[in-house]
Amino acid sequence: MTTTMAKLREADDVYRRLIVALGKADVLLPSLQVDLSSCADELVGPLLDLGRCNLPTAERLIAALDDGS
Repeated sequence: MTTTMAKLREADDVYRRLIVALGKADVLLPSLQVDLSSCADELVGPLLDLGRCNLPTAERLIAALDDGS
């Protein structure tokens, strides 16, 4: 059984890696955060809340995803 702290560390690691990857694509998601309550949930597991972004950011995200295909 994975502890809440282990789930939180895992979520934080992925969060930090995502911030770096998005930065390389010139994409900033200002509301990006770890959903803390999900780290305590046995069924769902850790989640990242990607939050909201403006249209230019969405366009940069689309371009970054299209470049990767």
